[in-house]
Amino acid sequence: MPQPVIILSEAPIPTSPTVFEPGEGAEAQFLGIVRGLEDGRAISGIDYTAYRPMAEKMLQELVDHGARHHGPHRVLIQHRLGFVAAEAPSIIIRVQTKHSAEAFDLCRWYLQEVKTRVPIWKRPVWA
Repeated sequence: MPQPVIILSEAPIPTSPTVFEPGEGAEAQFLGIVRGLEDGRAISGIDYTAYRPMAEKMLQELVDHGARHHGPHRVLIQHRLGFVAAEAPSIIIRVQTKHSAEAFDLCRWYLQEVKTRVPIWKRPVWA
């Protein structure tokens, strides 16, 4: 099984076609877009910051845990850092596995873990 891909970057999130490995039959993808409103107020975007060494370490621990406890799968997690304009993607999580139910469950699990455990902070930039 190929290594997981973890990216913390200022670069935009690219779109790419799905390529399945032998035995894989499902991909679930979460694409998070910066909304134009925060707490009911218009924003031009969000400025994301992270303590990068800790964030990368925690992301690696997350995918290691996923590999040990959730069966064979591939995962890509990319989270933007820096300013991300409203309506632009700030995070993508792609999970490929044998069956659709496990792909959906794992995608949701990774998203929840990233949001609650990884030290990435957001600051709205008011319009």
